[in-house]
Amino acid sequence: MPLIRPGVISGSLFAFITSFDEVVVILFLAGPEQRTIPRQMFSGLREQINPTILAVAVLLVVVSALLLLTIEYLRARGERIRTGQIS
Repeated sequence: MPLIRPGVISGSLFAFITSFDEVVVILFLAGPEQRTIPRQMFSGLREQINPTILAVAVLLVVVSALLLLTIEYLRARGERIRTGQIS
């Protein structure tokens, strides 16, 4: 189990981030009472131009970039520890 933990964590993060792009699937599968983020963004774009949608989009891009930078930092740090450059 410890060996597959990084793969499971990264897979779940990718699934979570990809779920924001599944507007068509949400429109067909979700009921009228369910208001998910992709559905709310889609209806906001159709009904009116709202700066909230832009703010959420920017927030998603920033969070994704921060996650990638954190993962890269941790990977490089782990590599330096394995090679013995950091004690």
